Amino acid sequence: MPSEKRPGGKLASSAAGRYILLALGWLVVISLLQYHFEHSAEKRPVIRMGYMPVITNLAAPLLDEASKSAGDYRFLALKFSSFAEMADALRHGHIDAAFIIAPLAIVLRHDGEDVKVVYIGNRHESTLVTRRDLKIEKLEDLAGRTLAVPMRYSGHNLEVRRLLKEKVITPPIKIVEMNPPDMASALASGGLDAYFVGEPFAAQTILSGDSKVLYYVEQLHPHFICNLLLVRQVMIDRNRAAVRALVTAAARSGFWARAHPEQAAAIASRYWNQDKKTILYALSTPENRIEYDRFTPDAAELQEIADSMVRCNLLDNGKIEGLVEDRFAKSVNRENITDLKSILVPGNTNGN
Repeated sequence: MPSEKRPGGKLASSAAGRYILLALGWLVVISLLQYHFEHSAEKRPVIRMGYMPVITNLAAPLLDEASKSAGDYRFLALKFSSFAEMADALRHGHIDAAFIIAPLAIVLRHDGEDVKVVYIGNRHESTLVTRRDLKIEKLEDLAGRTLAVPMRYSGHNLEVRRLLKEKVITPPIKIVEMNPPDMASALASGGLDAYFVGEPFAAQTILSGDSKVLYYVEQLHPHFICNLLLVRQVMIDRNRAAVRALVTAAARSGFWARAHPEQAAAIASRYWNQDKKTILYALSTPENRIEYDRFTPDAAELQEIADSMVRCNLLDNGKIEGLVEDRFAKSVNRENITDLKSILVPGNTNGN
């Protein structure tokens, strides 16, 4: 029986969609205003950092916590529910910096945004997990099943598609986009068969017994870049010292976290509203897994991502000229990292 068509159905749907988008937009604005009023007594310059709650972005809550009562700048961490929302906030100047998924940074550049990659987040923190009851042993066992990635503009999507080009899997694996915070519950309820994501979202279902590890990202792609730190050129032009302080603190926070994983997990747990045990597991399993010291952006690595996006028909061309600014990361002072506040010590200011 054909479905009934209601007059004005498309118009109503369109209007509803606009209202939803408007409401979401206002939610972001109101949240930012709330932060502004809460911190209006702050006398130091405030650097607003957008981030998603994943290990690669651990620097965001650590900088926020450390700068509450120390340092020349107040680093304010603003948690987003999606990378797309964060990209729009950076585009419109609602945030000063974004700990954002790497391919999306390239998309912003191709869209004409004058943005710069100034730091690479902690590496080797992504995991591909599958439903334990399915007894998946290799990628081919996912034939005809559903695998989630954070978004099409993610290294996880690019890596899965690279693997699929090397294998003939019939019926094909269905790849869907899903915000990382929703993945664990979707797999536990049977809505997903597998997902590939930054930790600690994979650890959630590993510890609950709902999933098992199929691949750690370093098994597929050594030194994989998940997220990176993006700033607009206008910020560098207006306050180069603030960008240097931001990159220095972000890089130093990784060395501190490596030496103090339980304290780092406790701080992240409060900011992310996630279980400390889960975060600590993600930081320490397998042992010494996370790479904290490969934070300097390399144009060749970003070019590799852009070329992969072209092969996956996500970009018309792989041009990334001017995207990478590595001078701040190269000048980071790695010495005398003791307590958390010590990550805010300025780096070498002799560089340009």
